[in-house]
Amino acid sequence: MTVETSAMLNSTQRFSSRVANYIKYRPDYPAAILDLLRKECGLASTSVITDIVSGTGILTDLFLKNGNPVFGVEPNREMREAAENLLQKYLAFQSVPGTAEATTLPEHSVDMITASQAFHWFDRDAAHREFLRILKPRGWVALIWNDRDITSRPFLKAYEELLLTYGTDYESVGHKHVDADVIGSFFGSIGFKQAVFPNKQVFDFDGLKGRLLSSSYAPEAGHPKHLPMLDALDAIFREHQTGGKVTFEYDTTVYYGRLSS
Repeated sequence: MTVETSAMLNSTQRFSSRVANYIKYRPDYPAAILDLLRKECGLASTSVITDIVSGTGILTDLFLKNGNPVFGVEPNREMREAAENLLQKYLAFQSVPGTAEATTLPEHSVDMITASQAFHWFDRDAAHREFLRILKPRGWVALIWNDRDITSRPFLKAYEELLLTYGTDYESVGHKHVDADVIGSFFGSIGFKQAVFPNKQVFDFDGLKGRLLSSSYAPEAGHPKHLPMLDALDAIFREHQTGGKVTFEYDTTVYYGRLSS
């Protein structure tokens, strides 16, 4: 079994021990996404959303604030329970144990499906069938990523090199393997559109460390690469910080459209 195959098979469990860091240090999504989906997809506050592999509810929260009823479909128990705790104030939120390939939702029950930082884990053929099953006629799909800039500044290049050096399977599981051809194949002959929004996070060292350890490919305590990785992170931070801070810059990319049957 290849590393990539093993990673995919274990994708629903890889974040179980990283929930606390995920909640605190993963980036939000720009509110401009809502404006885009209103204009392009007819999103209304009454639109029923299914957020697939919703994790701790970062994107889910954006739609709940918009007034949408949202099903958060999440296979990982620890992530799902964290979302249930964080989003319990929203009466329109329903937590669902399920996967992209088997949501357990009724047929033709949702207006829009979203997936953030998750599509690269899916069995795409099975997910396509399931999405068509649960979408209402002429329903929409939006696939969303916060794409971290890895080249524009020395700090970002150094952080990327750290991941390549110490990450357990960073190169095989990253979403950068999902290109326009893969996205186009998933949406089918109807095609899709793309929009990009700027996003960023500013960290002190503890925040940078937490952001690193929220990633499923970052070796955890007890792994032989864990302490050397943190030493390298400290050196990168000291070299590139300004006023005790460093900045992650992202392109928040949204691929949206209707699925061909």
